Amino acid sequence: MSNAVLEIGKKAAAAKSSIANAGSAEKDRALRLIAEALIRDTDKILAANEKDVNAAKENGMSSALIDRLSLTKDRIKAIADAVLEIISLPDPVGRVVSGSTRPNGIRITKVSVPLGVIAVIYEARPNVTADAAALCLKSGNAVILRGGKEAFNSNMEIVNSMRSALSQTSISPDCVQFIEDTSRESATALMRLNGYVDVLIPRGGSGLIKSVIENSTVPVIETGTGNCHVYVDKSADIDMATGIVFNAKTSRPSVCNAAEKLLIHKDIAQTALPKICEKLKEKNVEIRADESALKLIPDAKPATDEDWDTEYLDYIIAVKAVNDIDEAIKHINTHGTKHSEAIVTESFAAAEKFCAEVDAAAVYVNASTRFTDGGEFGFGAEIGISTQKLHARGPVGLPELTSYKYVVRGEGQIR
Repeated sequence: MSNAVLEIGKKAAAAKSSIANAGSAEKDRALRLIAEALIRDTDKILAANEKDVNAAKENGMSSALIDRLSLTKDRIKAIADAVLEIISLPDPVGRVVSGSTRPNGIRITKVSVPLGVIAVIYEARPNVTADAAALCLKSGNAVILRGGKEAFNSNMEIVNSMRSALSQTSISPDCVQFIEDTSRESATALMRLNGYVDVLIPRGGSGLIKSVIENSTVPVIETGTGNCHVYVDKSADIDMATGIVFNAKTSRPSVCNAAEKLLIHKDIAQTALPKICEKLKEKNVEIRADESALKLIPDAKPATDEDWDTEYLDYIIAVKAVNDIDEAIKHINTHGTKHSEAIVTESFAAAEKFCAEVDAAAVYVNASTRFTDGGEFGFGAEIGISTQKLHARGPVGLPELTSYKYVVRGEGQIR
């Protein structure tokens, strides 16, 4: 194991009590100072980000991913504002989840507590650095951040700002740790930091998620991969379907709740598909179609078997004509990543069937998949979208970054 990563784990574990025992007022004060520091250090952060963006362009990174990487003054202000918004959210620590009194007089209370040390491995979005740290601090956790090499300079400056802010509080700056080594070895070492890391959260593409699942020996909250579908049923309003598909695919194609696949009922395909594809051309979306759909959109590229399992994170969509809703559901449950799936339909029965049988964290009826977001759901900020079923599913916000303990009070009872 990397000695540097091990030392970071030890520092985070030693510091976690300073944040776990901090009151709401001190945690909120720390977040306010972090937001102020980010604004104060905007020029430093932008200079660092310019280095990252230039390197990304030289390395041929796609325009969509460069957009995720790029920072501006407005984006840094938005990051700072997001930190301030977390202050307004209820403190998830110390909540009484439930309570009861046993016949023998013992009182049992279930109380929320921090997870401890949360490690976050993520890729080319520097805003994740501040978002993840702020959420962990508010929920009473220390955090170890391991970003990708693409955003190294940006991440480093953001962490420096946060640690300088914490130095003005009773909370140890070591509650925010940053792994400077961007090698695969450092990531693997972090995944195996048992005894120091309590939970690992990966945020990124399918390759990162797969690596974490296969290599981690610490508990994982699986987030991020979004091979999301929109199914246009035979009873769909075509104008509605066109708007939903266009928004789900093009409003921000580089995020995990963007639609990557369009399934369309064969009975409506001849009328609806040309109209939907014509709208997608406004954003120059590349269309890859199966054999049936290709007959209706001849300028599309033939889809391969690999396309159905690919999260593009780009202006690309694969299209398949299906015989009925059962085929659509089977396709989604076979190729989807259990993130967000949508049906466009005027049929109540079809909508109910889709919602009941599709296995995903979020299922939509007549709405874009782009709403899968903690803020849009009214939960506040989130660290990612969990696509698993244990501990957390869907937006992982402050409550999901806590566990619980049972506090048992008695008056001398023995068993």
